Amino acid sequence: MAQSPLRKNEEDRLAALHSYDIFDSGEEKDFDALTSLASAICQIPIALITFIDDKRQWFKSHHGTEVTENLRELSFCTHAIESGEDIMVVPDPSRDKRFADNPMVTGPTKVAFYAGVPLINEDGYALGTLCVLDQQTHALSTQQIEALKTLAKQVVDKIELRRKVLTLEKANQELLNSNVLIQKFASMAAHDIKNPLSTIMLTSQALKIRLDKMQNEGCQRLVDLNITSTKNLLGLVDEMLEYSKSPSLLITKKQQVDLNSLLRKVIAMVAVPENIEIVLPEENHSLYISIIAFEQIMLNLLSNAIRYNNKEHGYVKIVFGQDDEFYRFEVEDNGIGIAEQYHEKIFGNNFTLKITDRYNNKGSGIGLSTVKDLLGVLNGNISVRSVPGEGATFFATLKK
Repeated sequence: MAQSPLRKNEEDRLAALHSYDIFDSGEEKDFDALTSLASAICQIPIALITFIDDKRQWFKSHHGTEVTENLRELSFCTHAIESGEDIMVVPDPSRDKRFADNPMVTGPTKVAFYAGVPLINEDGYALGTLCVLDQQTHALSTQQIEALKTLAKQVVDKIELRRKVLTLEKANQELLNSNVLIQKFASMAAHDIKNPLSTIMLTSQALKIRLDKMQNEGCQRLVDLNITSTKNLLGLVDEMLEYSKSPSLLITKKQQVDLNSLLRKVIAMVAVPENIEIVLPEENHSLYISIIAFEQIMLNLLSNAIRYNNKEHGYVKIVFGQDDEFYRFEVEDNGIGIAEQYHEKIFGNNFTLKITDRYNNKGSGIGLSTVKDLLGVLNGNISVRSVPGEGATFFATLKK
């Protein structure tokens, strides 16, 4: 028996085949109608729609037989998809050196005629065949051959449509998951933050009135800073609530922004100890981004860098770069660092290192996982490089 031929681009062909998710997908009336029609047109009892992977030939539709698959090495269709022809006809397999000793010919099946049209997808890969076969010899007319080719094109059209539908369903599900994530995050965070912020604003304003009467300029400056920071945070919360009502705004509502100005706004929302220095990018840059998302991402990274810094003189350095596709950020610190075995785990939901920060508080495990999810929605990513005791650098990308 002749060896089953193997394409040079077999790996690519198999990848294309698997992208349709059609193997073992069950019977479908549309495909069965085509094999029934092929059998009737050719006046041949058995008609198959087959797909061929690395080991087997599987029948999506099998008219005239209960068999649903075959070994690839015994398959006539493997030769058909390798032939490079628009149809392969084997009038008498017993006289063809490729099939004369094939068990499908010499065994109980006794195949005496075969004709198969390769199913060529839009990228040029032969995925399988539409074929007819019998235990008697036949001679197909020109009209029957052309009809088989037409039916094969309809099979390809159906599987292409099937793949497009599956792709669309997957994209819709991913979008739904993203919207649910954003809505849940924004609603939860906004309501948790807004009430204490409103209290801080009222008490700060009352304190400012008293300090104005006392003419204590140092304390007045601190209160003014407190009020400004609170206003910024309240503005951020209002934006988050807006996004929670319409999550798609996170992706669609982008604005031109001055990077360093935006970073200073974020820093104003964070309590920065006197022994921590924050270094901004040397050159300023204009970015077109979702401001609310960027603020959330940077707030978390800066807060963590400050909270988990135990050095006498700490620093947080923000580095910016970009290429044709992405904005790239690095947030580097000289804090306590993260052991290598946790570099992936820290981005998991609710994962914590079970350590306390400089304020003797433990993390919730929500922050970094939310940052990763936000970046994922925006077609970006985040990773970390760290040495325990020496600090950590977070690398974030944001799709332009």
